[in-house]
Amino acid sequence: MPAISFEFFPPKTDEQRTQLDRAAQVLKAHQPDYASVTFGAGGSTLSYTGDTVARLHTHHGLHVAPHLSCVGGTRAELADLLDGYRAAGYRRIVALRGDMPSGMATAGDFRYAAELVQFIREHSGDHFHIEVAAYPETHPQADDALRDLQHFKAKVDAGANGAITQYFFNPDAYFRFVDDVRKLGVNVPIVPGIMPISNYSQLKRFSDMCGAEIPRWIAKRMQAHGDDAESVRALGAEVVAQMCRRLLDGGAPGLHFYTLNRARATQLVLQQLS
Repeated sequence: MPAISFEFFPPKTDEQRTQLDRAAQVLKAHQPDYASVTFGAGGSTLSYTGDTVARLHTHHGLHVAPHLSCVGGTRAELADLLDGYRAAGYRRIVALRGDMPSGMATAGDFRYAAELVQFIREHSGDHFHIEVAAYPETHPQADDALRDLQHFKAKVDAGANGAITQYFFNPDAYFRFVDDVRKLGVNVPIVPGIMPISNYSQLKRFSDMCGAEIPRWIAKRMQAHGDDAESVRALGAEVVAQMCRRLLDGGAPGLHFYTLNRARATQLVLQQLS
């Protein structure tokens, strides 16, 4: 199997914590390189990220990568987080600009992910392996595709070691993105982000929000199964596993799965791949 990693989000209730533990227990059998944990913006879930990372590390024995975001964090707060993560023995960070939560007037001390990457390097030297985000289908807020590529290059120039992409269902978009940034002199590994499909209406909602395109043929085949969850999951696993094979055959350095804190859909894809 190629290098794989999993993304989780911080649970807020006992029920969600139980669900996270269940998913982590199942998925760690696949021996991931690491598990990343998303960042709570605006202070509302600042501590949840750290708590979740610690639980995955100590209770489940996983290598971990906390997300850090520009949004809602002052230099001092982010420095404290970095010091705490370093003291805990973590070696990897996912550095993101983040989305402005509703009701927040300011974005914190950094506007762009490149500034955050530069700050992590200045504060922590080379201690952390830093991953940043990449957008094969272009960031939804980018002026144009070239500007988006230049923003990506700026993050790498600031000190990023690698990148994880937004999820997509068109492998050609990934290969084109990699070719384009290589021409700009960017040589870090770019790992495709993979969204397993278990619920089509949820997937459509996420995709509308983040600008990921669902090809019409996938949408139509999903819609044909209506509310039959098992059929949707089976079709989703087949479609996503075929895409993963094509990505790996084309040179992708690994796969990063957006688990949504559930194991089933991700596991179905991994079973087909193995």
